[in-house]
Amino acid sequence: MKALRSRLAVDPYIAAILGVVGLASLVPAVGPGMAAASTAATAMIALMFFLQGVRLSPQAALAGARHWRLHAVVLACTFLLFPALGLAARAIAPGLLTPPLWSGLLLLCLLPSTVQSSIAFTSIARGNVAAAICAATASNLFGILLTPLLAGLLLSAHGGLSLRGVADVAIQLLLPFVAGQVARPWLGDWVGRHRGLTALVDRGSILLVVYVAFSEGVAHGIWHQLDARQFAVLLLLDAALLGGVLLATGALGRLLRFDRADRLAIVFCGSKKSLASGLPMASVLFAGQSLGLVVLPLMLFHQLQLMACATLARRYAVAAAGVRSQPLPPLSASPAPPPAA
Repeated sequence: MKALRSRLAVDPYIAAILGVVGLASLVPAVGPGMAAASTAATAMIALMFFLQGVRLSPQAALAGARHWRLHAVVLACTFLLFPALGLAARAIAPGLLTPPLWSGLLLLCLLPSTVQSSIAFTSIARGNVAAAICAATASNLFGILLTPLLAGLLLSAHGGLSLRGVADVAIQLLLPFVAGQVARPWLGDWVGRHRGLTALVDRGSILLVVYVAFSEGVAHGIWHQLDARQFAVLLLLDAALLGGVLLATGALGRLLRFDRADRLAIVFCGSKKSLASGLPMASVLFAGQSLGLVVLPLMLFHQLQLMACATLARRYAVAAAGVRSQPLPPLSASPAPPPAA
């Protein structure tokens, strides 16, 4: 029973996100309240990217440059394989989802990898943690530029995205990040000593974005636009996308003759999509539109990737150690920080 409870346990942060969705559904922000919440979310997002710029050491981001083959595979899976699968699914069965849900699914495919959970799962599975740190960091650095550019190219061609939103990303997200890099010599040590505060900003900004997005969605009748069949189809598409990429990353690692530790880093970094980056980008790229349906594919995918990769990490750890696996630590606990970051 203890093992079953461990498998079924919901991470507290995921529970908080689901709670905010419920709050927005019952008590949505409207009128002046919506204006205040939107302003606060914009400010928190800018602060989050500023702190990311302060925290990220350029030396740490470039430390794994010698392992370029591994990073190239992770980036190719993140920014080429995922979009190809998403576009193929839409081309084969365009009627499966509504246009907002397809926009959300395609945006999901264009996002960078996660950092925290990619490193945590690689560590649990006894993979190459140093390579995971560098690969996930590189994915997020490239994602700040590539995601809005690819979104402008692919989503504007299918409607649902204003090209102005791509420029807004540079103003609202990239500029704070660059400002953080500039301020790093003065603020880096202080931010490093107050990781709890930066974690609160990270998580708080996401919860605010979720609340604003679903408040807008409720105002536009999101739960009347999404029936049980559409929800089930979306869940199956997310699961198929995740399963396909997990199989592909594992096969690529073996085909290119990476050792076991490197293959695990490829699997866990190449199959993830970042909720922390995706929700702020969606709020900027799709400004003025109903975000609830657009961000729903990402929120479902995020939960699926946590559950699937938690199971895989346990199994890899058991295979490596030859003993029964230990309970997985909660994902809300941060892994060991990257050196000099």
